[in-house]
Amino acid sequence: MTRVLVHGASVVDGTGAPARLVDVLWEGDTIVELGTCSSDGAEVVDGRGLVLCPGFVDVHTHYDAQLCWDRLATPSMEHGVTTVVIGNCSLSLAPVRPDMRGRLSALFEQIEDVPAQALVNGVSWNWETFGQYLDVIDVGLGPNVAPLVGHTPLRMAVMGQDAYVRAATPEELTAMCDAMDAAMRAGARGLSVSWLDVDENLKPVPSRLATDEERMALAAVVARHHGVIQAVPNFMDANAQVGAIRLLGKMSRETGVTCSFGPLVDVPMVATLLKNTLLTLQDEVAQGARLAAQTCPRPFDMTLRLDGGSFLLFVLPSWMEVMRLPLPQRLEAFSDPANRMRLVFEAMAIAPLLAFARIETTVTPENAPLCGRMLVDVARERNQLISQTLLEISVADGLATSFLIAGAWHADEKTVGRLLGNPLVHVGVSDAGAHYAQFCGAGDTTYLLERFVRERGDMTLEHAIHRLTQEPCVFWGLGKRGVVAAGHAADLVLLDAGEVARGEEIPRADLPGGASRLVRAARGIRRVWVAGQEVLRDGAYTAARPGRVVP
Repeated sequence: MTRVLVHGASVVDGTGAPARLVDVLWEGDTIVELGTCSSDGAEVVDGRGLVLCPGFVDVHTHYDAQLCWDRLATPSMEHGVTTVVIGNCSLSLAPVRPDMRGRLSALFEQIEDVPAQALVNGVSWNWETFGQYLDVIDVGLGPNVAPLVGHTPLRMAVMGQDAYVRAATPEELTAMCDAMDAAMRAGARGLSVSWLDVDENLKPVPSRLATDEERMALAAVVARHHGVIQAVPNFMDANAQVGAIRLLGKMSRETGVTCSFGPLVDVPMVATLLKNTLLTLQDEVAQGARLAAQTCPRPFDMTLRLDGGSFLLFVLPSWMEVMRLPLPQRLEAFSDPANRMRLVFEAMAIAPLLAFARIETTVTPENAPLCGRMLVDVARERNQLISQTLLEISVADGLATSFLIAGAWHADEKTVGRLLGNPLVHVGVSDAGAHYAQFCGAGDTTYLLERFVRERGDMTLEHAIHRLTQEPCVFWGLGKRGVVAAGHAADLVLLDAGEVARGEEIPRADLPGGASRLVRAARGIRRVWVAGQEVLRDGAYTAARPGRVVP
């Protein structure tokens, strides 16, 4: 059995208690001793000048598909993450009927921006039940994985195409509850639902067609297994978000289920969103609901390229119609003067966001002088609507122009700092494993430590690590994880608190089929262990694959 001793590190144990200088010894996958420990038979790791803490938990990822071709869930582990929750936003890769695989793939492409070629080349689809899917991915994992069942594929597996158009019959609801029960027994951690998302035809996803009776019945199943319901309300509508929180609170009180919702985003253009959401959340918890929101530390910035995908365009039917075309036909459609004015005027709906767009990269010599300029300034000089200028520049570059929309949402650091310190608001909604062309969600953990601990001082290192470790492990019922203590899992991170930071986003064309994604490296993460085995040292992965599905 592997025996490892970390000596001389400042141990931040995940509970929020002050750091202390103690040795930490583990054998196999379990911590056995803290204090002055014997090094007999142990590999000794010099931790002097460094911090040893529990591995971080990312409770909102979309690695469901990526784990099929990348068991390491890169690059999250580079940022100290040792456990990921998948299956969020009502989407998972199971259960799935053979005749529904195409529809489910389209949903992952539409909602999570997973390229179609990656799904075709990287996902085997050799499963139908949720348990069969877990059997496929629970081999050679780097991180631990806590899976949720997506409400949308659950409805599709029982109802077929009717899941898109109507409520379930009593018989179908019974079948859904039975399938949910089987999934929980197989290792699911809970259920995810949506009040927000739309399919490739801009129609509500099946989860949104459910009645409150259906949601309540499924919540009762999840509660019997001490699971969690994750929900994504319509966060752009303050009243709709409040209504969803009220229903989640009722579900929690009446069934005993734990509920988590997000994203909780500071959207200045929806003035009452944060205030009303937080007041409603506080009231529901005061009435006995086990309920929390999720927010992220980073600004809600995104890259927009017309040769890729973008959820920003979801609200624009004509744009989405063109974006679904193969690239040559897409370029032709965006170039066609007959389409141009219709597209330009339809995009006025997102003009307030495009006003924050900066031209990041160009291709042609004629566009090269525009790099680094704000799109709105160029539009003003050309006496054009901003969407007209975006199309003109993009078409000239063969749609390969890259625009960065930065500072529009979740950008006020004082507000974000207050949210991160609110005990009813957890750190989450990274969306790692999704939106590959828009942003890299992996890195929220290192950014929190870099920006809100070291640079701004909004919270102590001990508090921040508690929020990334013990707090989510307790809330999500992840067993004896998240604390450096005897008897707990040896999921651990050794880091340099004075250096830890996230790197810049860079493109990497490593998805199946050759598609590209944005990734981030980390600084200051020295070593990462999962189940007592070292999986990362100074940014390089080892051969160890000790992760497992965590029920």
